[in-house]
Amino acid sequence: MIGAVEVGLIYGVMALGVFLTFRVLNFADLTVDGSFTTGAATSAMAIMAGWNPILATLAGFVTGFIAGMVTGLLHTKGKIDGLLAGILTMIALWSINLRIMDGANVPLLRQDTIFTPLRDAGLLGTWAGPGILAVAVLLLGGVVIWFLNTDLGLSLRGTGDNAPMVQSFGVSTDFTKTLTIALSNGFVGMCGALIAQYQGFADISMGIGLILVGLASVIMGQAVFGHRRVWMSVIAVIIGAVLYRLIIFAALRVGLDPNDMKAITALLVIIALLLPRWKALSGRFSRKPAAPAAAGTKKDAPAPAVAGKEV
Repeated sequence: MIGAVEVGLIYGVMALGVFLTFRVLNFADLTVDGSFTTGAATSAMAIMAGWNPILATLAGFVTGFIAGMVTGLLHTKGKIDGLLAGILTMIALWSINLRIMDGANVPLLRQDTIFTPLRDAGLLGTWAGPGILAVAVLLLGGVVIWFLNTDLGLSLRGTGDNAPMVQSFGVSTDFTKTLTIALSNGFVGMCGALIAQYQGFADISMGIGLILVGLASVIMGQAVFGHRRVWMSVIAVIIGAVLYRLIIFAALRVGLDPNDMKAITALLVIIALLLPRWKALSGRFSRKPAAPAAAGTKKDAPAPAVAGKEV
């Protein structure tokens, strides 16, 4: 269970990226399936080349950022549908990732990673590990909350809510869309770098179906904890990533086949999407009908008058 919480907190970084496109920009971006592996591949090869693990993780962010920028430019400047732009970038990244790793897999078992000090201190595998990771991810979430409340962040949020209105104020929506998609994939690439270092290898197929995991984390977290405030939404998606991993952990513990995990993830997303509608329907049926007026009475009947006075 501790391991599931640790992995869930790391995937919270990816959930923040999906939140930026799916909730803030209202953009369904499939680039994440490729940019996750790009960040992992870049980080792994940088560590193999002797880079500091922190710099290798930042390199994963940069390559993910570039991948997202490509999708954003295809959509805004190339006028390609957003869904198709993400698919095209994702397909291209498959070959690029193979080129980066010079193969399908890069092992990191004997290399120092960003988690090596925690393992050497015996913190990973105990509740101290999730505690440290929670602080780090919440700090990153705090940066996202601060950014979304700046003038630039408000422009990004406005682009997702009402792009024509934002344009009327002189804001370039092409720039805000491209920046949001790039930042989203930067977080996804950073998460890929962290996961590669945590599990000890980078693999070409590690990003397949990741968009579903991200959507499950965002939708489940916000369905359970709400999203009336920006800070509430950010914390909810991080908790949603942990909840998703705990559900998968519980499913495996009860004996479900690991090959069924994708179907379980899809089912979780469906339930999370339908949950608000179920709540609305239950609220509608639970309303009590108005009590009928008493026989022989009128709602707006005038008050009776006393002789010589007005009541």
